[in-house]
Amino acid sequence: MEDTEPQPVSDQDQTPDPLLSSLDIFLFSLIAGLLIYWFFFRKKVEPIPEMKPFTLVTAPIRETSFIEKMKKTNRSVVVFYGSQTGTGEEFANRLSKDAHRYGMKGMAADPEEYDMSELSRLKEIPKSMAVFCMATYGEGDPTDNAQEFYDWLQGTDDDLEGVNFAVFGLGNKTYEHYNAMGKYTDKRLAELGGKRVFDLGLGDDDSNLEEDFISWKEQFWPAVCEYFGVEATGEDSSIRQFELVVHNDINMNQVYTGEMGRLKSFQTQKPPFDAKNPFLASVAVNRKLNKGGNRHLMHIELDITESKIRYDSGDHVAVYPTNDSAMVNRIGERLGVDLDAVISLKNLDEESNKKHPFPCPTTYRTALTHYLDINNMPRTNVLYELAQYASDPQEQENMRKMASASPEGKALYQSWVLDSERNILAILEDLPSLNPPIDHLCELLPRLQARYYSIASSSKVHPHCIHICAVVIEYNTKTGRVFKGVATNWLKGKHVTDNGHKPTVPMYVRRSQFRLPFKPSNPVIMIGPGTGIAPFMGFIQERAWRKEQGKDVGETILYFGCRHSNEDFLYQQELEEFERAGVLTQLNVAFSRDQEQKVYVQHLLKKNKQQLWKLIHTDNAHIYVCGDARNMARDVHAAFSEIAEQEGRLTHTQALDYFKKLMTKGRYSQDVWS
Repeated sequence: MEDTEPQPVSDQDQTPDPLLSSLDIFLFSLIAGLLIYWFFFRKKVEPIPEMKPFTLVTAPIRETSFIEKMKKTNRSVVVFYGSQTGTGEEFANRLSKDAHRYGMKGMAADPEEYDMSELSRLKEIPKSMAVFCMATYGEGDPTDNAQEFYDWLQGTDDDLEGVNFAVFGLGNKTYEHYNAMGKYTDKRLAELGGKRVFDLGLGDDDSNLEEDFISWKEQFWPAVCEYFGVEATGEDSSIRQFELVVHNDINMNQVYTGEMGRLKSFQTQKPPFDAKNPFLASVAVNRKLNKGGNRHLMHIELDITESKIRYDSGDHVAVYPTNDSAMVNRIGERLGVDLDAVISLKNLDEESNKKHPFPCPTTYRTALTHYLDINNMPRTNVLYELAQYASDPQEQENMRKMASASPEGKALYQSWVLDSERNILAILEDLPSLNPPIDHLCELLPRLQARYYSIASSSKVHPHCIHICAVVIEYNTKTGRVFKGVATNWLKGKHVTDNGHKPTVPMYVRRSQFRLPFKPSNPVIMIGPGTGIAPFMGFIQERAWRKEQGKDVGETILYFGCRHSNEDFLYQQELEEFERAGVLTQLNVAFSRDQEQKVYVQHLLKKNKQQLWKLIHTDNAHIYVCGDARNMARDVHAAFSEIAEQEGRLTHTQALDYFKKLMTKGRYSQDVWS
């Protein structure tokens, strides 16, 4: 064995050292351990993803300065419109086109799309003018698209000196605040220093709005010419606003099929839902309400589950109907066109915000079915533009005459179009030499508008369902044709099939000021004959729900009217059940034709005058009226005034002022139509 003590040896005799010393073994073990830890136990560092170059994509900026746009496009006339149903916009477009005939260049503009605080800059443009076609909506309110402009008018103190303006108001005399928006706009612009070029025009839709507009327009343009020292150019030829583009080879996934805004929005529904993005609600119930008679009154329930749509009692539901397919086919046959051709109507004015008159590309069939109003009587400008396509001189002369402001022309338009209720199809059928290009016809026809119905349910009781109560419109006209209301006949056909298939309805909810009192303990007096009962079904349901919640609910009184007790007593079973449950404290029904002398809701009001006056004057009751504006609402208002005179010892003037104050306080509310 080896010695433990080292011995001195020569180089030749030295034995070799071991390959690994203790230190080497230690270091080797340490390194091996570290390697094992590195590969098997350490937390791996996440790889840093490679950053791809980021490109900022900006949406095209819409021009909000109408002044800069007018300067850029060499325009001197801007026509703003406040429009709820499209008529105000239509009038604005007609005025802007008319400017061309007087040596000017005009543009129609939506005040919602522009900065209206720039109005004071209009004087920067020589011989310039702003025209306002302002419709009044509801109880003297501005239309939705004019709300911001109205707010600005109320709050601004801008100096409008040097700004030339004119106003035409669109209203309806059956309403309390007739043409309030037009009157206010005209008055306020003058107060701010604007120069009124021509007198305020007031159109009455209860009489003949078209005639009012034509009469005003015929005097307006000569006054403008005199004011600016210009002359009419004499160019009365048709001015096309859109050009036809035919798509012979197009992917049908890029073609609109009835959508209001986003392409394929009906296939992939995305909230929020509004006028440009309606929700496709399925029809859960569609039943006939009346037990007899020759009318069809219906109760429809729309399923809004998964839509996130919220509503309150008193709100309105808007539905987008479609035109009768048979009528669309007859127009196609009469004009000899292929309705399934894919087309676009492209605005000739590249600077215009309105690129198309309706969603494009689409087919003529879709346009006539979903987008254009083919059922109502066309306005005089449509007749004027189409007259050039009548080959018979007499037919052409009559069409131009009806579009004129002459007494003879107005009378002919009134009798031949309005009184005879001739829509565009009837006109084409009764004027055999008239053969307009279908693209020009589509350019001229107004848009098919949504129809609004008072919601007949409470979201407290029916959170996922909206109820509609409506009467189907159908009658014979003087020409022997059958007039059918577009929306009600379309809704009538929306039945759940035997195999469970549920048809759909494009819809959205529009908010209303027609609201129950904040305090449930306040008494409510509801007057709603016929389908005017709709919002009160929601009110009564909500009062019943409040009562179930243990709330103190005040008296709930309903005055309903119908023709016959055994025919059209709408919701009779439900109302009588509410009465038995004590929710409806008083149910008063006027059956107008069950006796020799007709009895209406206003007669029942007068019978209960003492009780009603106490509720109104002492108990802070809220009054609600829903239904016909032309007769019923006026008669009911007169009845309340009479009650105030007799029971409150007020003069006639004092009684009128009394109820005006109630309206101002929100204690006399109306949801009426004409």
